Amino acid sequence: MKLLTYNMRKAVGLDRRRDAHRIMDVINHAGADVVVLQEADRRLGPRPAALSHRLIEDESDYVPVALAGNDVSLGSHGNAILVRKGLAIAAATRIALPGLEPRGAVSVEIAGKLRVVGVHLGLMRRHRQRQLAALSETLDGHPMPTAILGDFNEWSAALGFEALHDDYTLHAPGRSFHAARPVAALDRVALSHGLELRDAGVEETKQSKIASDHLPVWAEVELSGG
Repeated sequence: MKLLTYNMRKAVGLDRRRDAHRIMDVINHAGADVVVLQEADRRLGPRPAALSHRLIEDESDYVPVALAGNDVSLGSHGNAILVRKGLAIAAATRIALPGLEPRGAVSVEIAGKLRVVGVHLGLMRRHRQRQLAALSETLDGHPMPTAILGDFNEWSAALGFEALHDDYTLHAPGRSFHAARPVAALDRVALSHGLELRDAGVEETKQSKIASDHLPVWAEVELSGG
């Protein structure tokens, strides 16, 4: 199964234009089965979706997972998940995370075999560490193989991920930020026991290099043993 994580920056590109159609084109080009989004909703007021349900329906083969707590957002704290039509989904969940600034995670079970979790961690390492510890504790005890994807906001290659070390293998498929000149692997994938990484990379195209300040990151995963 191919998974994608994308901080879409509320659909505002490096040319300062808000263009949700361009974001949808980038997502479609990647061809993933499950797409985890960050900054999928605008920040102010009721946080309306920057990538609308109607646009997703009209311009893609995806359906949004029902994660929003209102009628106008696509997700929770800007975190959203799109799933290819035809894949069975269950147990869609919003997960509260601690920290000075509002943060959260979202989770869904795919085809009864894989749990996908989307995150957008805080800007300060001590907050990110608390958030990962809280997330790990929430997910602990659930036997389903789990993939955590998102903007981890961590510039270090080794520090800040201690809460995941026992149960997850962390992968940084490539430099994804800043899109115009990638220097940091902020967008990552953590795989639990029971999952193997088959391939991974950064979706670097003419459109993706201007559609957001992050490049999308993808991973092809497989249940251990096939």
